[in-house]
Amino acid sequence: MESPIISAILLLLLALLSRGIADPAEDKQALLDFLGGIRLRRRLNWDSNGPVCGRWTGVICSSDKSRIVTVRLPAVGFNGRIPPNTISRLSALQTLSLRSNGLTGPFPSDFANLTSLANLYLQFNRFTGPLPSDLPVWTNLTVLDLSFNAFNESIPSSLSNLTHLSALNLSNNSFSGKVPDFGHPNLQLLNLSNNNLVGEIPNSLRRFPNSSFRGNSLVNSSFFDIPISPSPPPLPPSLPPILSPVQSLTKTHHRWSEAALLGIIVGGCALVFAVIAVFLLLCCSRGKGGNVRKPLKKLGSSPEKPSVGKLEENNRLVFFDGCNFVFDLEDLLRASAEVLGKGTFGTAYKAVLEDGATVVVKRLKEVGVGRREFEQQMEVVGRVRHENVVELRAYYYSKDEKLMVCDYYRLGSVSSMLHGRRGENKTPVDWETRVRVAIGAAKGVARIHMESNGRLVHGNIKSSNIFLNPAGYGCISDLGPATIIHQSLPPMSRPAGYRAPEVFDTRKATQASDVYSFGVVLLELLTGKSPVQVIGGRGDEVVHLVRWVRSVVREEWTAEVFDLVLMRYPNIEEEMVEMLQIALACVTRAPEQRPRMEEVVRMVEDIRRGGTDSGNRTSSDTESVGVGPTPVQGVSGSNHLEGSSSS
Repeated sequence: MESPIISAILLLLLALLSRGIADPAEDKQALLDFLGGIRLRRRLNWDSNGPVCGRWTGVICSSDKSRIVTVRLPAVGFNGRIPPNTISRLSALQTLSLRSNGLTGPFPSDFANLTSLANLYLQFNRFTGPLPSDLPVWTNLTVLDLSFNAFNESIPSSLSNLTHLSALNLSNNSFSGKVPDFGHPNLQLLNLSNNNLVGEIPNSLRRFPNSSFRGNSLVNSSFFDIPISPSPPPLPPSLPPILSPVQSLTKTHHRWSEAALLGIIVGGCALVFAVIAVFLLLCCSRGKGGNVRKPLKKLGSSPEKPSVGKLEENNRLVFFDGCNFVFDLEDLLRASAEVLGKGTFGTAYKAVLEDGATVVVKRLKEVGVGRREFEQQMEVVGRVRHENVVELRAYYYSKDEKLMVCDYYRLGSVSSMLHGRRGENKTPVDWETRVRVAIGAAKGVARIHMESNGRLVHGNIKSSNIFLNPAGYGCISDLGPATIIHQSLPPMSRPAGYRAPEVFDTRKATQASDVYSFGVVLLELLTGKSPVQVIGGRGDEVVHLVRWVRSVVREEWTAEVFDLVLMRYPNIEEEMVEMLQIALACVTRAPEQRPRMEEVVRMVEDIRRGGTDSGNRTSSDTESVGVGPTPVQGVSGSNHLEGSSSS
């Protein structure tokens, strides 16, 4: 009697299980056929043996995982024609974005099979030829962007059949002939600029601004038959927030009446007062420590807004192999951005993209090398893969702007942990966390020094360039800029307190100077103090951390060095003294006397291994460093105390 019931339950569980692991096999094969038939500059993590949904970069499935509904692959490096009968087999596809690639050939005629398509983005490619005279009747299509290609001949009148279309961008192609009358009420955004169109603008399209038609030989009869003159070649769009928009001012000369002049004067005064009020408000908000989050330049009103500017062919984001991010420069333009900090070599921004991904964009300043050397250095940096080095995901080079794109670490920098959030609510940084920072950062710097046959230098090691990775260990960031910028910057523009003495003279960072900077970071972890402190209300006295620690050790008051917060934790005094010895060895004035980073890693790890039984230490083992004057054994010699003026 029970066996039929048990069988039914087993069948039901099997059905539910099979549904839970459902994978759109036919759609998956269509994408694999597409990938196999096209040239690709970047590798995608499309594993033929693994599941598609939630795993493949740029691919989104339906809620029941039975079909693929979105494919977003901008700027991944596709080149050549779209293989026929591949993407067109995704009959449930709703959004397709292949913009900013190197796709060629005519408009894919088999896209007519994409009957569920709602958004199609093919801008910034190299498509050629005419559009089909009878465009597919995509009954759900709302956004169509074919801008910045080489489509030619006439614009098909069959566009009028796309009655749900709300955004259409055909700008910067080679379309000729007259503009068809396809202006249905749902169309909200139109851009036909910079083509070879002639004749009158249809009545149904005259509700759009003149900018929608510039760069053609069109006449708008509602404006007394005044031709819409061609516009100058489009400029590249401004970059992440990166960049203040430059407004062009057109000067006009008129005779003004006294009343008009008075009005201008009064209005000008009001504007000045308003600007001052806004300025004071911003200053107050910054004084409270708030970073202002602001959207980047808006390029339109659709989800993937059509571009208003043309990028040079080579000026695209360059991604490294293994990077699963799918975005391009347009995505960065639309992202909301928050200033994380202004450093020695540029400003870092936190950018939140439309798909929720968060990255750090660093806008470099005063780059003193050309494109080739810049790209070569970025390729060197991009090859460094280590859990304790922040990976460079992408870079951008143009004449005016140089950008680096890296991962975002939500736990923040070591500098903000140690020196930020002052007051009663500040969370103390325990000794375990500080040791993990030291171990991870040491391994990261050692790994960097192994690159390029042991010749790579970081050149800007400081606590604000060290972050906590997901495992809680230190992770080195900002690798690369020092090599391409240091020659154009005076030594005093380097971060004060971290500079090795020899850098003042040579203006050149070395692996030995990296070791010095890392030693300063160790002193920060031990003391909780900044590398440089200003004493006195007028800032008339500057105290360098290295000098201060040396003077305290010289006077044999070692216990005075350590952060009072660390005194709360029992049985760690011996480890702190050993760490202090390592730090002082790193900041020795003579570069040749400093240890190499692989030696530093070994010494720091030995502290941790030696400290695993610290809980079993007796008070007599540690009381010598708890209170009173105690020398640091092996560090109080002249080699470590000479040249105390260096910092």
